[in-house]
Amino acid sequence: MKTKQLVSALGIGILIGYTLRTKQEDLWIKPENALKLTKQKFQQHYDVSGSWIYMKREQFFQNGLSYEVYHGGITKHVDGEHIPLEFFVDAKTGTVIKTKLSESK
Repeated sequence: MKTKQLVSALGIGILIGYTLRTKQEDLWIKPENALKLTKQKFQQHYDVSGSWIYMKREQFFQNGLSYEVYHGGITKHVDGEHIPLEFFVDAKTGTVIKTKLSESK
């Protein structure tokens, strides 16, 4: 009887762990979707020729607040000039938190 209880408890534990992990992952939008949303926002105002995004979330601090973000970039066209920008997108909502000109290397 003890073996049966142990196996049942182990099975329930695994099921609970899987459920909690799945729910936590559902809190975050996928990086591909964050990039798509950001491109759409930029395309409302500019011609966009290129874009990229890091697939891992990172911590970002602004105005005393901490965010989980995706870091990416986009190239926009203004008056025939290519302007590379970096952006930080909230990983839960897809809201663009900050943009800045990309630094030349």
